[in-house]
Amino acid sequence: MAGLYSSLRPPPPSSHNSFASKLLLLLTVLPLTLAALAFVLQWRGGGIDDPIARWSPEESRKFPGMDASPLATVGHSSSDCSPLGHSSSPSFPYYRDWKFNFESDLKPKICITTSTSAGLEQILPWMFYHKVIGVTNFFLFVEGKAASPTVSKVLESIPGVKVIYRTRELEEQQAKSRIWNETWLSSFFYKPCNYELFVKQSLNMEMAIVMARSFGMDWIIHLDTDELLHPAGAREYSLRQLLLDVPGNVDMVVFPNYESSVERDDIKEPFTEVSMFKKNYDHLPKDTYFGMYKESTRGNPNYFLTYGNGKSAARIQDHLRPNGAHRWHNYMKAPNEIKLEEAAVLHYTYAKFSDLTSRRDRCGCKPTKEDVKRCFMLEFDRTAFIIASTATEEEMLTWYREHVVWTDKVVNNKLLKKGILSRIYAPMAIIQGLRESGVFSSIIASAPTTLSKDKFLASIDSSNSSKAAASESLPSRKIGRSRESHTTARKALEFTDTTLHEVAVPPLPAPGMEDSIE
Repeated sequence: MAGLYSSLRPPPPSSHNSFASKLLLLLTVLPLTLAALAFVLQWRGGGIDDPIARWSPEESRKFPGMDASPLATVGHSSSDCSPLGHSSSPSFPYYRDWKFNFESDLKPKICITTSTSAGLEQILPWMFYHKVIGVTNFFLFVEGKAASPTVSKVLESIPGVKVIYRTRELEEQQAKSRIWNETWLSSFFYKPCNYELFVKQSLNMEMAIVMARSFGMDWIIHLDTDELLHPAGAREYSLRQLLLDVPGNVDMVVFPNYESSVERDDIKEPFTEVSMFKKNYDHLPKDTYFGMYKESTRGNPNYFLTYGNGKSAARIQDHLRPNGAHRWHNYMKAPNEIKLEEAAVLHYTYAKFSDLTSRRDRCGCKPTKEDVKRCFMLEFDRTAFIIASTATEEEMLTWYREHVVWTDKVVNNKLLKKGILSRIYAPMAIIQGLRESGVFSSIIASAPTTLSKDKFLASIDSSNSSKAAASESLPSRKIGRSRESHTTARKALEFTDTTLHEVAVPPLPAPGMEDSIE
């Protein structure tokens, strides 16, 4: 028995087990020691200095000059600027004072010209989005809110931006334009509202061509501040790359327009809240377009609420001229024009309910079917003006929901599957990223507190002139009338080629069902 028990006793611990125990103890103590050391260093203020840790969320929302500048409070309390910097935390804290000041060696150099009375909440996202995709210069013809000292001093401070105020001097200069002695725009003269704006835009575009040449631009585009270019089809999401790939013998490039299809009636910031767009006829199979026409129009006068003939970019060259707000032309030749197969201009039209009343307030026409025809070119604009002028707030909202807002998800999904509607997120993501990075807030905060005396007086003059536009003769009509007594002093240029007399291209509706019959 003694031999049996002795054989069952465990052997003495080996040296291998002793080593394993010591190693386990070391691995346990070492992390605890390092953690304690790190705690001591942090408590004493030593250790590694993390630059991001120095920027608290509260501090990261302050930009140079905000503490000392009155804009520190005005910029965030004003309704004009508040949507531009409401992010709770910045995504890119090192982008303070980032103004996209591109170097001059970028090719091609692209400029955009616009005529606007919008505020900073619309202009800044519009402008910096286009800077991101490759636009280098902007020629802003401002009046109304855009010409106010509060807004214009910010715009003046941005590199690559030229602000032109609608002053008496500007009107006198435009009164000498050769356009008044030519026939291609004459059918739009001396008419109110949209016709007046169309003439004004054309005169501004003519001046922008001269400025574009002086700045060494390669391409010029006319856009409104409710439109964003969508450079689909390029090797990268870049307008510069898109135009770089255009053959050298092409003079003009047409961007078919897509129209915003809002899904709510409480949109405040269309650029970051709207992702659904109705595609252009030029980007759809013909049978799909006409086969789904009824579902696409939803009882409205046309496939699109407003225009359907897109916008264009023109190569800067001799004898270039505007051909209305949607096209360019050339005095000496018929330009070679192509239409892009994927890229588009996104038109955020009637995207906000307030657009109904704001358009109404800019026009002094009577809300009758006869009078609106002399004020508006497109049928939906005419109907919307009458509704906004005669209906109650509740009736307007009901009409807006029925004719503008896409609330039927079944229909939406059907049209999305057919390709009539499309989801586009790139502009939304870019503008939201810019807002979160603090770019807009930085621009507002770093702008000078005052304008120079000349610019201040020009801004006041330009701002006031547009306020009286609805009740008085409009500026370009004044220009035209002042020219009537002087037209004998100059002769219109004579052309032998009738193609050079091409009439200005107005905003045109998209093809209707009558166009499906060939």
